[in-house]
Amino acid sequence: MRITWIGGLDRNQAQLERMALQAGHHLEFHTGNTGGRGAAELRAAIERADLVIVLTDVNSHGGVLLAKKLCQKLGRAAFMARRCGASRFQQLLDALAQRESRYLATG
Repeated sequence: MRITWIGGLDRNQAQLERMALQAGHHLEFHTGNTGGRGAAELRAAIERADLVIVLTDVNSHGGVLLAKKLCQKLGRAAFMARRCGASRFQQLLDALAQRESRYLATG
């Protein structure tokens, strides 16, 4: 699964990428900045994603609104959170794994 992470601080980026990779996912980051080419890059990142995580605490108001609007328009699943650290991201990855295993068991 391709996951796009919008907003937040980039200090945990390498750790989060490793966590996603270990769970069999690809994680892409976008700052949430919509200035210049930012809006076009945000749209492209959401278009590539199966799941979009939008952080609201460290993100521009315009970035949050545009991401939410694009997720609805493009039919992408969005997880809105004020903050999301490594432990919460691991919980999300675990929930995705459980969902996938249930799907495989019934499919």
